[in-house]
Amino acid sequence: MSEAAIAKKQLLVEDATAKLQESASVVVVDYLGLTVAEVTDLRKQLRDAGVEMKVLKNSVISRAAEAAGLEGMGDIFKGPTAVAFSTEDVVAPAKIIADFAKQADNLEIKGGVIEGKVSSKEEIEALAKLPNREGMLSMLLSVLQAPVRNFALAVKAVSEKDNEAA
Repeated sequence: MSEAAIAKKQLLVEDATAKLQESASVVVVDYLGLTVAEVTDLRKQLRDAGVEMKVLKNSVISRAAEAAGLEGMGDIFKGPTAVAFSTEDVVAPAKIIADFAKQADNLEIKGGVIEGKVSSKEEIEALAKLPNREGMLSMLLSVLQAPVRNFALAVKAVSEKDNEAA
């Protein structure tokens, strides 16, 4: 292998290592059997959610995972591998890929990384079932509003009772 090829491969490993370290979540998939149109559609959905998807050689991503200190990912990097990196939303890549896999039988989640921890296929699929950031904020808001709403109803009931008594 020429020095230029080695240098190019080293740059790819460094780039992948940085992405693994910066990402809130990473989902590794086997995309063999997907049509070009399906891959394009999946990439668009991911891109719209701020998630980057790259097809990487297993040797490159394996070295990157090792350099990033992510042990136990060797089994994941076998066969055709695409990697979705999300720096902001932990749930987005898992949710989009899991939903897409329901209609595209050939897309299979292999595993990934959730907030710096190597995660199994099952853990990624469980993450996909969680509500996204907006859904969680909505739930939090409704929980925070409940005591205020209940207090307002109690004050109104007392006020109405006092009006009836008068």
